[in-house]
Amino acid sequence: MQATQSGGCVCGKVRYSISGMPLRVTICHCTWCQRRTGTAFGVEVVFDKAQIKFESDAVSVYRHISDESGRWLDQHFCNTCGSNIGLTLEVVPNIHSISVGSLDDQDWAELDGLKRSHVYVRNVRQWSDVPDDVEQYERHFRK
Repeated sequence: MQATQSGGCVCGKVRYSISGMPLRVTICHCTWCQRRTGTAFGVEVVFDKAQIKFESDAVSVYRHISDESGRWLDQHFCNTCGSNIGLTLEVVPNIHSISVGSLDDQDWAELDGLKRSHVYVRNVRQWSDVPDDVEQYERHFRK
């Protein structure tokens, strides 16, 4: 598996490179992620911030305040095409997640053996399957 990966937005204005392996994959079923992705869940590959280098200044940030925890969550996106690039969370500011769909090498996103956590499974849509053998949390594992 390659130690360096790259990705970006649909229009190409936002580009990033990643060095090293991710910490985990988080699959979030909360209603906010459903709205921001337009589907049943958001899939994020989680890294230390130092592992990611953005190569352009076209990244914009929307700050969402959770109605449950009261903490902020920053959604990073292209200021031209609107592509979702990733997230940072107030509770772990040294972590940056990358939206799996923005990776150039989608085969790399499979990441066999990497820890996967399904969060906010209380909001799983009836047509969305969550495997029984994965880590699951009714809310989030970060309180």
